This record gives sequence, structure tokens and C-alpha cells, in this order.
Amino acid sequence: MRVPRCRNLFSAGDICDSLHIVITGRIKVFALAANGSEKVLELIGPGQSLGESAIFNDQRHGFSALSLSDSLLLRIPKAALVAQIGRDPNFSLRLLAQASQRIQNLLHDVESYCLHSGLQRVVGFLLKGQSDESCAPARPHTVSLPVSKATIASRLSLTPEYFSRVLRELEDEGLIQISRRDIHILQPRELASYTLQ
Repeated sequence: MRVPRCRNLFSAGDICDSLHIVITGRIKVFALAANGSEKVLELIGPGQSLGESAIFNDQRHGFSALSLSDSLLLRIPKAALVAQIGRDPNFSLRLLAQASQRIQNLLHDVESYCLHSGLQRVVGFLLKGQSDESCAPARPHTVSLPVSKATIASRLSLTPEYFSRVLRELEDEGLIQISRRDIHILQPRELASYTLQ
């Protein structure tokens, strides 16, 4: 199914009757507070799925999902999904592996929100996949922001103003260079150790 940019895929409380796999595009999974403020929980991209947390327990969606770009999704109705699980145990294992990875990622996020400063969260985002400074890439490289800075700030549980302030600080220190949505990591090892100073 084709989903145009800024279209709701589902809202919190909707019945979950299918699994969606993103082929192209990007989907924002978010929660809304009573005052209307938004918290981005996940950014789902190509090869990732959404809906598996509610579909097997006959639950309603706990969160909302919105397309951030024109997207192409594969929609698998619950009946077809259950039938495939019965036919192919390896398919079940792949679903479990992906769900387990998402749980690990969300637990890592909770740990980060509770134990790391905003600066550490921004540096962690820029060096995504690097667990510590000894693993940081030695050569300069570029991180292209897949979505707006405000969306990334929400994903990191930061205000957009604070996120921009940290980026400016890192740029002033000569660690990064910002060019619209491209962030050039000029000194990766120094960036990784910057939060330890």
C-alpha cells in the first residue's frame, strides 16, 4: 500500500488487524500527551515492521503512526500472518528476532533517558552503533538526518532548542560541521570522548 507523506497509518486505540512492513519511506511512531505534546518513540524505516506488539494479543494500538515521507508498505492481515507462522517455523523465529531487537532498542533508550545527559544522547545519536570511544570510526564521515531536527530531538527526549544548542556547541568545538541535514563528523574519536571531559 502507498501512504503519502503526513498520513496517519493508525492512531492509538485503533484495532490492530495487520502487520506493516516498510518497503520505502519512514514512519514515525509516537504518543500524544493530554496537553497535545508529542513524544516520538520510534522511527521505522525500510525493512522494519510495526504492529507486531499488538496483533498477537488482540490488543488495540497503544501508539499512533504517521508517515514522514511518501512510503510504500506491505500490509499483512492477521489471518495471513498466523497461517504463515503455522507453515514456516523459521518465519516465526525471524519475527521473534526482530521483536526482541526492538525490545532491546527500547530498553537501551530508557536507560539512555535515565542515565545519560542530553549531550551524551546527542553524541550517541551522531555515533550511532558505536558503544564507546574505542569503537568510534577513526575517519571523518557524514551523518544525514533522516527526518527533521525537531523529530530527532523528540526521539532523544530533548527539546528542539536544546538539540540545536548542543549541535552548535559541538560545531564551535570543531568536532562537527553542519550543512542543513548533513552533519559532518570531523573528529570522531574526539567527539566520542567529548562527553567525558
